[in-house]
Amino acid sequence: MAKNNNTFKQILTQLITEIFEKQGNKSLNYKQVAAKLNLSDPDSRDAIAVILRDGVRNGLFHEPEKGKYVLREIKVFITGKVDMTADGSAYIVPDEEFEDDIYVAPRKLRNALHGDLVKVHVYETKRGKRKEGEVLEILQRARTEFTGIISISPRFAFVAADDRKMLHDIFVPLDDINSAKDGEKVVVAIVDWPETAKNPVGKVKYVLGRKGENNTEMNAILADFGFPLSFPESVENESKQIPDSIPPEEIQKRRDFRSITTFTIDPADAKDFDDAISYRVLDNGNFEVGIHIADVSHYLIPDSALDKEAFERGTSVYLVDRVIPMLPERLSNNLCSLRPNEDKLCFSAVFELDDKANVINEWYGKTVIHSGKRFSYEEAQEILDNKLGEYAEILNMLNKLAYQLRDKKFKHGAISFESTEVKFILDEHGKPLGVYTKERKDAHKLIEDFMLLANKKVAELIGKKGKGKQRLPFVYRSHDAPKEESLLNFTQFASRFGYKINTKNDKETARSLNALMQDIEGKKEQNVLTHLAIRSMAKAIYTTKKTSHYGLAFDFYTHFTSPIRRYPDVMVHRLLQHYLINGNPVNAEVYEKMCVHASLMEKKAADAERASVKYKQAEYLQDQVGRHFTGIISGVTEWGMYVEIEENKCEGMVRLRDITDDLYALDEKNYCIIGRRHKKSYQLGDEVEIMVKRVDLVKRQIDFTLMS
Repeated sequence: MAKNNNTFKQILTQLITEIFEKQGNKSLNYKQVAAKLNLSDPDSRDAIAVILRDGVRNGLFHEPEKGKYVLREIKVFITGKVDMTADGSAYIVPDEEFEDDIYVAPRKLRNALHGDLVKVHVYETKRGKRKEGEVLEILQRARTEFTGIISISPRFAFVAADDRKMLHDIFVPLDDINSAKDGEKVVVAIVDWPETAKNPVGKVKYVLGRKGENNTEMNAILADFGFPLSFPESVENESKQIPDSIPPEEIQKRRDFRSITTFTIDPADAKDFDDAISYRVLDNGNFEVGIHIADVSHYLIPDSALDKEAFERGTSVYLVDRVIPMLPERLSNNLCSLRPNEDKLCFSAVFELDDKANVINEWYGKTVIHSGKRFSYEEAQEILDNKLGEYAEILNMLNKLAYQLRDKKFKHGAISFESTEVKFILDEHGKPLGVYTKERKDAHKLIEDFMLLANKKVAELIGKKGKGKQRLPFVYRSHDAPKEESLLNFTQFASRFGYKINTKNDKETARSLNALMQDIEGKKEQNVLTHLAIRSMAKAIYTTKKTSHYGLAFDFYTHFTSPIRRYPDVMVHRLLQHYLINGNPVNAEVYEKMCVHASLMEKKAADAERASVKYKQAEYLQDQVGRHFTGIISGVTEWGMYVEIEENKCEGMVRLRDITDDLYALDEKNYCIIGRRHKKSYQLGDEVEIMVKRVDLVKRQIDFTLMS
C-alpha cells in the first residue's frame, strides 16, 4: 500500500506543479490549488497541503508568506538521457537547452538504466548550488538485451552483464535459461522489472558459448551493439522466392552496357561487389566512364520483410574476422553482387569526360551490365605499376583521369586524411598470429575518385533541380565545418611538433591540413595527429536538411554507390528514380527520421568494429605479458594515458595509479598529464617505453606500465 501511496503522491506533485506553471507561478494556498484541480474532498486537500509543506523542505516550493506557495523555479520537468556513473547514481543529459546536466541519486532513479530516455522532476538542493532530480517516468528504454555470464544455482539463475554501466544483475527463472550451462556467455532480454524488486527479470534469448572463444566474443560484440545474430525466417524465405534469372522484359526496359568493357576492383576477400566501371573511347576522342551500381532497389520491395529488416540494420557490419551483411547472403553475395561473367541489373551514372577529366555530358538510369573481369586491388595495382596485363591501357587511362579528379578536389579545398588501417593475420580459429597495416595505393584511390564523382553528381542533379521552397527532398551525406574551438585546440597541439596550420578561412585551413598530412606521412606522430585532426572535425551524417560536405569541399554530396551494404544508398536510388520520372516531392520529415536512424546505426557499426579490433589486439598481446615495447601516447584521460605500440599499432592504457614517481593529473587543454610535485609531463604524441602488464580479454582491455 505504501508503494501505491508513493506513486499517488508523485502524480499529485506533478499535477500541482503544472497548476503553478499554468498560473505563471502566482502564489496559491492549498485550497486554491485544490480548487484548480477540482478536488474538494478533505483527504485530497490534506494531501495537497502535505505536498506543499514537504516541497518547501526539499526545495521544490518556496513559501513567500505563511500558507502561500510558489515554485522555486518554473522549469521543473525535463526529459533527457541517463548517463550512469560507477556508483549507481546518474546524470541526466537534457534533450532541450538547460543550464547543466541533472544529478540523480541512486534511490531516485526508479530502475532507469544507462541511455534510457526519462522524464525528470528537477529541484534545487538545500545546499543551493547543484540541481538535482528524480526520475518520474521511463519514456523509452535504450536497450533491453544484454550479454553476460550466467550463474546457475539449484533454484534460479543470474546474468552479470558485460556492460559496465549495467549495474544490476538480471534474475532469470530456471524455466527461461534456454539450456544455458553455468558460466556460459548468453544474451538475456529483460522481460519485467517489478516495482518492489531490486533486480530486473529476464530470459535467455541466445546461448553464445564459452567465454573467451572467438565466435562467442564476436557474437557478443554484435549483440552488445544491438545487431541481430541471424535473419528472421520470413526474411530468408522472401529472399529465396526471388528468381535467379533476369526476365527478358526487364532487360528491354534498360540501357544495355553488356557489350562495353566492364570490370570490378575490390578487396581480395570481398564477396559483395557493389560497383563496376565501364570504359570506352568515343568517336570525338572523349572517354565514356560508366559507374554501375548494383540495383538493390529492384529486389528490395518497399515495406517487404526484406526491406524492413535492411532498414532496421541500416548497414553491414565489418568485424575483424567476419561481415554481418545488411541483406541475406542470397542477395548480397549472389543476386545483387556484380560478379564476373554474369548479366547484372544496375543503376548507373555515366559520364563523358575530356582528357582533363572535365564532365562534358552525364546520364543516369537503370542498366544491364556484364562484367568481364574481377580484379583484386593488388592485381589492379600490379598492372598499374608494371603497365602490363589485362586491361592495362584502360586501367592506366582511368588512373590518369582519377589523378586529375583528385587534383581538382584538393584545389577546391578537400582535406585528405590517410590514417593507417590495422589488419590481423588470423589462423583458422580466428586467433591473431600477426598484425600489419594496410596501405592505400592508386588502385584504391582510382575506384574511390570515380565513386566520389558519381556521389557528387547525383546529389547535384537533384539538389539543383528545385530552388528555395521548391527544393526536392533528398538524402544527403552532410559534413559540417569544424567548430572554431576544436580547430584552435588542434592547431595549438600540432604546433608542438613544429607544424603550422593557417585557419584564416575554410580554404586555407584545408590547404594547411593537407600539407600537414603529407608532411607527417610515415612519421611516428602520423596516427596521433591524424586521429586528433579527424576528432576535431564534425561527424558526417545522413540528412535531408543540408547538402554540403566540408571535408570533400563539395556543395552537394550523397551516398549512391554501396546499396548492398548501406541502406541510405537504397533510399537514394529510390528517390533518384522517382525524380527521374518526374515524381512529386516526397515527405521530407519521413525521410529525415529514416536518416537519423541510418546515422545512428552507422555509428553503432563503427563502434562494434572498433570493439572487435580491441578484442583482437588484447588477444594478440595475451601471450606477450612482460614484453617491452616502444609506443606513442595516443590519448590522455583523467584516469590514465593510452599508448599505441609502434610496431603493431595495439593500444593499451597506462593507469595514473601505476605511475608512482609523483601524483599525476590531467591537463585537458594541453593534452597531457602533469606531476604535481616535479612537474614532469607526458604529452599526447610523446614516445614512451612500456611493458605489457595485464590483458583482460572479456573487457577488451590492455594495461601497460611505464618503463622508467
